[in-house]
Amino acid sequence: MARLRRFLDRIEPQFQKGGPYEKYFALYEMVDTFIYSPADVTRGSPHVRDAIDLKRVMSYVVVATFPVLLLMLWNTGFQANNAISQMGMTGLDGWRNWVMSTLGIAHDPNSVFANMFYGLLYFLPMYITTLVAGGIFEVIFAAVRNHEVNEGFLVSSMLYTLTLPPSTPLWMVALGIIFGVVLGKEVFGGTGKNFLNPALTGRAFLYFAYPAAMSGDAVWTAVDGYTGATPLALAASGGIDAVKEAGYSWSQTFLGVMPGSLGETSTLAILIGAAFLIYTRVANFRIILGVFLGMVATSLLFNLIGSDTNPMFSVPWYWHLTMGGLAFGMVFMATDPVSAAMTNKGRWIYGALIGFMAVMIRVVNPAFPEGIMLAILFGNIFAPLIDYFVVQANIKRRMKRS
Repeated sequence: MARLRRFLDRIEPQFQKGGPYEKYFALYEMVDTFIYSPADVTRGSPHVRDAIDLKRVMSYVVVATFPVLLLMLWNTGFQANNAISQMGMTGLDGWRNWVMSTLGIAHDPNSVFANMFYGLLYFLPMYITTLVAGGIFEVIFAAVRNHEVNEGFLVSSMLYTLTLPPSTPLWMVALGIIFGVVLGKEVFGGTGKNFLNPALTGRAFLYFAYPAAMSGDAVWTAVDGYTGATPLALAASGGIDAVKEAGYSWSQTFLGVMPGSLGETSTLAILIGAAFLIYTRVANFRIILGVFLGMVATSLLFNLIGSDTNPMFSVPWYWHLTMGGLAFGMVFMATDPVSAAMTNKGRWIYGALIGFMAVMIRVVNPAFPEGIMLAILFGNIFAPLIDYFVVQANIKRRMKRS
């Protein structure tokens, strides 16, 4: 790294005003500030509890989602192309199918390129809609308050889009991110002052406002008229036996070859992103391990108790990890440095609370088998209280010492 720093310092004059590569200075600066902290970092603390440069945090989180994005594009296209192949549908309508036929790309589930391209045709409009709709309100609030527009929305927009089913209408995508940005963040003062994760706030709003479009067997595969339950929904109705009878193995759910929200299916890709975030110290490992241990302990407890009427009691912890959005929420949502706990001991408690609540909601509440979203929002609410008691306990312990 030191050798790279010396090299960048040596070539910098070539990109400055009057240098032969003056017009490429913006590109040089982007590379330089991505690797090293710039001279003028974000003014003040981008997060109330941490003075780390906001640009570094946000760019690293976006990089960590790249493995998820790649697997998401393939799986979204594969699920759709596979459904089209099974149903024998010909003469498909819609602009996406017009693009596919114009370019001569068949709906072939065995083609990696066809799957990824078809998946891109679903993801890209949703992500662009999120950027435009949410970005407009970010700019409006920044202009009214005379604040600078920061990179925080880039992460919120990416994570929000990845939590949505692929069949979500674009007007609904826009409405959800506007709700998350305005009522989940801006009304509290903007980046660093919100106590709820804005991406999850928008996603929760859509679930409660439009439950038919956010749940049910028809929303997970982007083909009109096709229904296919997710492994988590199958487990809620018939336990792991129902999941296996439907043709899903644990390795499939781990790799992400199953219907579900755009970016929440591949536990493998999510764990790759987690390793990067922990290595760069953008995400705190205590929260991730706390969620994992809380999930394992609670699922083992339910396995021990057992039930003759509720098949979710018997679901092992390793199936909980790979089904639904638990892994995605554990890595990318629970670790939000603004809405999470700030003390080290508090992070363990905060993570364990989320893991406990996620499994509790999945098992006890049959109407809502996916519990990680509500569990994280529940943890966000209690994070300040957890930190308060941890700090007070530290004060009392030090007073006794002295």
